[in-house]
Amino acid sequence: MIKYKSLKDTELLHLLQHEDHNAYKEIYERYWSSLYRHSLRMLQDADLAKDVVQDVFVMLWARRNALELHTSLSSFLYAAVRNKTLNQIDHSKVRSDYMDSLQVAIEEGAYSTDELINGKELAKIIETETANLPRKMRMVFELSRKHDYSYREIAEKLCITDHTVKKQMSNALRILRTRISLLLIFF
Repeated sequence: MIKYKSLKDTELLHLLQHEDHNAYKEIYERYWSSLYRHSLRMLQDADLAKDVVQDVFVMLWARRNALELHTSLSSFLYAAVRNKTLNQIDHSKVRSDYMDSLQVAIEEGAYSTDELINGKELAKIIETETANLPRKMRMVFELSRKHDYSYREIAEKLCITDHTVKKQMSNALRILRTRISLLLIFF
């Protein structure tokens, strides 16, 4: 009967490559706790560290027949755990960055949607209140705001003076501000 605890790593590896389950078990028992501590130091998460070490041992068993180590078994295992741990850190960072960007997008989307709805409602209110202005005042306001006419162009188009255009615009803005501010209080 073989005493696995007394075997060197090279002997255990040789037996492992010949599918000796007891050799695998000895390697597992010999290295599990130190590999776990090694991963835990980097990850600061016990469950993730356990998963990393477990994955390395699964990989060791899966590749047992094809393993050609150019270093010691312990060096190979530590390197595998380090690489798997670093991959886990990268994966966690990517996931965290993704979740952060998703949260920002959700918040911005909700804000811009609210803003859009409020903007449409405000535009509707302005349109309604503009329609309620006296006819001449409404025409002056619409030519100025909707069609970007200058006061001089409005005066020429409506055959009125620049002073009348300014007065009509001033009155229209005062009326709209008053009506709209009252309506917004209710919203």
